[in-house]
Amino acid sequence: MSAEILAFLVLATATVAGGVVTLWSRYVVHSAFGLMLSLLGVAGFYVLLGSDFLAVTQVVVYVGGVVVLYLFGVMLTPPDREERSIRRIAVAGIFAVAALVVLLKAVFGMEGRWYGVDPDRGPASGGAVIREVGNAFMDKEAYLLPFEIASVLLLVALVGAVFIARREGGRGS
Repeated sequence: MSAEILAFLVLATATVAGGVVTLWSRYVVHSAFGLMLSLLGVAGFYVLLGSDFLAVTQVVVYVGGVVVLYLFGVMLTPPDREERSIRRIAVAGIFAVAALVVLLKAVFGMEGRWYGVDPDRGPASGGAVIREVGNAFMDKEAYLLPFEIASVLLLVALVGAVFIARREGGRGS
């Protein structure tokens, strides 16, 4: 068994296990960590495909941003006792199976062309892609201003969430 196949099997197991923990855990924080494991597995798939930029973006945006946002939402909302009822899980399961069937039909109906990958040489070198994106973000005429505005906006949202959490916690307790 080659190292790539072994890595794929480990990542597939981690991704599916994280999804199962996310779905079936009784505790929302455990669900958040299951989601984090599943998203890290997806980032590992990007590494196996030779797309290191997408792997880093997956970790920074989804694992770092979405999971932290999810945990902030959990901290700011009161618990719902009916959240994990069997009826709700069954409805979500039916939608998930339907989405999986549609996705599998779409994947198996594709021609098999992978854009950006040369069949003779493999994927493009990742270092060049990261360098180009980094240079575009720091170029004054390209994306420097929107990049800085987005970072300030995220900082303001984080400070606002902390302010709301502290104010709500101090009122009733």
